[in-house]
Amino acid sequence: MSLLSEIDALTLARAQFGFTVAFHIVFPSFSIGLASYLAVLEGLWLATGREVFINLFHYWLKIFAIAFAMGVVSGLVMSYQFGTNWSVYSDRTGPVLGPLMAYEVMSAFFLEAGFLGVMLFGMKKVGRGLHMLATLMVAVGTGFSAFWIVSVNSWMQTPAGYGTNAQGQFVPLDWWAIVFNPSFPYRLVHMVLAAYLTTALVVGGVGAWHLLRDRANAGARTMFSMAMWMLACVAPLQILAGDAHGLNTLAHQPAKVMAMEGHFRGHPDGAPLILFGLPDQDAATVRYALEVPKLSSLILKHSRDAALDGLDSVPRANWPPVPIVFWSFRIMVGLGVAMLGVGLWSLWARWRGRLYETTWLHRVAVTMGPGGFVAVLAGWITTEVGRQPFTVYGLLRTAQSASPLQVPAVASSLLAFVVIYLSVFGMGILYILRLMAHAPHRGEEGPEVGLPIRAAGLTPAPAVDPDRHLQPAE
Repeated sequence: MSLLSEIDALTLARAQFGFTVAFHIVFPSFSIGLASYLAVLEGLWLATGREVFINLFHYWLKIFAIAFAMGVVSGLVMSYQFGTNWSVYSDRTGPVLGPLMAYEVMSAFFLEAGFLGVMLFGMKKVGRGLHMLATLMVAVGTGFSAFWIVSVNSWMQTPAGYGTNAQGQFVPLDWWAIVFNPSFPYRLVHMVLAAYLTTALVVGGVGAWHLLRDRANAGARTMFSMAMWMLACVAPLQILAGDAHGLNTLAHQPAKVMAMEGHFRGHPDGAPLILFGLPDQDAATVRYALEVPKLSSLILKHSRDAALDGLDSVPRANWPPVPIVFWSFRIMVGLGVAMLGVGLWSLWARWRGRLYETTWLHRVAVTMGPGGFVAVLAGWITTEVGRQPFTVYGLLRTAQSASPLQVPAVASSLLAFVVIYLSVFGMGILYILRLMAHAPHRGEEGPEVGLPIRAAGLTPAPAVDPDRHLQPAE
């Protein structure tokens, strides 16, 4: 096999994994937050008796079921690729990462699968308390899933608690250090908050879409209000979590931060924050850079005059692809700032009593609906591409992790994945959008916000059949 063929096969294997993971990651980032939202809705219904909450629960339950199913199916492909395209990586890391993946299945997937049927179809078949427990267990299961998957990925970023055997495999020495590796707490908080923000943007966008058509729709008003509360509360926390995560990354993966910041050379007297520019990796410079003097040192070291190293202190063979990391980081941060802006705008509109009448806020919320998915993808690209050229940071290079495959084998499977994913998951996404386009039940709200219609002395609408909401939209 020629060197060119090896490079091409490796590039195709990386493209295949990147494509499939990018498809997969958007579904868990939505289902994690949506499962918690469903638990909150059912809990509020049980606590208040307001039918608007149970109507919204059934509205989003069907969407959750479809997103959850697509997340499971798209995730199955990962194990396939580990065994075919990345067999060397699987062999070297299997003793450490294999048990962690098994824990995810046993503690998360089994919990979700065990209670999902009760959650979807058991409203009329079990008591309210047991159904609430099932909903909570599904939400807890999605949290466990995030815990183990982030732990696996974090170990690849900041490996700890391992040794090596005679075959060159990584073997566990301290499971506590492996699971709770140096970057894990920061990345877990960052990921879970990202999932909640993603869900808040989707729920808020759908609520805003229907408010633009019917401002009196109680379901749309309730979901929009709840989403804006979540956005206003969580977006500032995510910025703080992201800052802490960045400081942790600087300590353990400095080359990644250098690429994110566009620092090709060191700055002994304080580094500027490069807002925008065109990174030129061959020339080791950022062309047309728009800079704020010494702000990067202030953010990363909390001192304007603190020295920061550049990529010139790292062997060029260990540089990540700087342009990709540089721009994906800015997309993620820019969307984070936009989320904060929408959250603050909603607080201002709420304070003025015009949360449901501010048309431009609703239009912006609709536009920001998919913003959480884009931010998650941008953050994933920053994290994973910034780790290159390693699969296990500093220990196992990506070029050493791939299987010895021929180009036609990888190319054919990549083409098959592209066709199948775009057709199957494309139809699933279109169906979810079709469900979202249907207006939620108008609810049974009284003339005052938050007042059940029975308390207002009005005649309630016919009770909603829970199972009806599990049928396909007409």
